[in-house]
Amino acid sequence: MKNILKQFAIWNEVGDPQPLRIGFINDSFVVPAKRIGETSYCLQRINHHIFKDVEGLMRNIEIVTTHIREKLLIAREENIERKVLHLVPTKEGKLFHKTPEGEYWRLYVLVEPATSQEKVTPESAELTGQAFGRFQRQLADLPFDALCESIPNFHNMEFRLQQFDEALEADAAGRKSACTDIIDAINKRREMMCLAEVLFREGKLKKHINHCDTKVNNVLFDEKGRPICIVDLDTVMPGFVLSDFGDFMRTAANTGQEDDLNLDNIHVDMEVFEAYARGYLKEATFLTELEKELLPYGCRLLSYMQTVRFFTDWLNGDTYYKIAYPEHNLVRTRAQLRLVEEQEKMEEQMRSIIAHL
Repeated sequence: MKNILKQFAIWNEVGDPQPLRIGFINDSFVVPAKRIGETSYCLQRINHHIFKDVEGLMRNIEIVTTHIREKLLIAREENIERKVLHLVPTKEGKLFHKTPEGEYWRLYVLVEPATSQEKVTPESAELTGQAFGRFQRQLADLPFDALCESIPNFHNMEFRLQQFDEALEADAAGRKSACTDIIDAINKRREMMCLAEVLFREGKLKKHINHCDTKVNNVLFDEKGRPICIVDLDTVMPGFVLSDFGDFMRTAANTGQEDDLNLDNIHVDMEVFEAYARGYLKEATFLTELEKELLPYGCRLLSYMQTVRFFTDWLNGDTYYKIAYPEHNLVRTRAQLRLVEEQEKMEEQMRSIIAHL
């Protein structure tokens, strides 16, 4: 690993890399400065099996972080290095280093002091909403096609339903006959859930630069508990703001677990919904009236999308998601479907809250 570090244009002496337990896709290490007060770094091995176009991925991150840094400079913000990620290039001026073994590595300046959070409260939801709303606003003047899709069709509902149809047709694991209720529930909603793609083709709904993983632990907070920096930019790509809004709600505003065995646990936490929406709308001043109107739909969209993805994997014989027991993907499917049903029940209340805000 020391040989990998030597490839980057580090400007101070550092100690040995230490494993950092964050995320499930890339391997991360803290590289501490040898002298107090100097720069420490975050070294990451990029999972090129998930992110197949590493060059495109890293170009996305460079475009986004440069754009945000320019906005912060124009606004004469202080402590800019704590407010946007800083990629350290290799000594050859590249954004990543590829080893002879085919591994891909990158290096960031470590944002410190900073903390992350795992638990969502109404207070942290509002602050997280502000952070992601500000992030999208800072990037709103970037053409959506300035970035590539680091995971092609990641939040494309029509594509996910195509995968579902193919899995249903193949029935590789012989499971579809026992799940007709789920198949019916998916098919009943499929036309409505493709609305965003239809509106985009009609020129009525825009695509923006999205984060596509809007969880509270992807926001760094300062010592006073204020959000300062958005991290985990691997999935930053073109998409609908509805997806980013709904992605947070799918996990944070769910009173149950993603794989809850007891479906009665699953309801919409409206306090968290309202808090996040309040923070988000305060900062996301670029939204059109249609986008604001469709935010509650975005909640259902992402929950439905995850229902389809879990069920597709169940039909295929559990080839994508890691499972803890044989029926895990089926349990996940039913839990996500229940969340969709609960969100449908709360649709009017959500609309009322958005209109009020």
